[in-house]
Amino acid sequence: MATTKPGERKLQILQTLAGMLEQPKGEKITTAALAAKLDVSEAALYRHFASKAQMFEGLIEFIESTVFGLINQISEQQENGMSQVQAIIGMLLNFAERNPGMTRVLIGDALVNEDERLQVRMNQFIERVELAIRQSLRIAAAQGQAREEEVAARANLITSLVIGRWHRFAKSGFKQSPAENAQAQIAMLLH
Repeated sequence: MATTKPGERKLQILQTLAGMLEQPKGEKITTAALAAKLDVSEAALYRHFASKAQMFEGLIEFIESTVFGLINQISEQQENGMSQVQAIIGMLLNFAERNPGMTRVLIGDALVNEDERLQVRMNQFIERVELAIRQSLRIAAAQGQAREEEVAARANLITSLVIGRWHRFAKSGFKQSPAENAQAQIAMLLH
């Protein structure tokens, strides 16, 4: 067996875990099943991660760094507040579609029966996403494209739409695209 560089095996474990989460039936993932899929012992998994919760934290870190990195790019590239909001919504829906296993983490499905701090962290992630949308809506309000008094409620409504589309995607066995017909609904929310 070829030796892997430090960090490669850790990444391989996370990629395999994400792949297992893409199974539409969404069975509980055990370290035994993950180890079998990787053709390693459970002990080998624990050399890289102290616990299964730490493996899920690795996935959450990937989600956070990717999503917030993209939100920052959108904010830097788009001066128009409404354009920022539309781009952020589109990115969130596309991220889910490209990463079905991560969608199960986003909506908390994969975290049921896991350490509760993982769900707390995902709740904080959602709050930060809503805050980013609110910030873009404030810019839109300053540009005369939105009403300042509606910013918080609108940001919450948009965040709820995104979460609902993620749920529908996961619950449909990843068949119902989260971005399908989204533009029309987004337009309704932004006008």
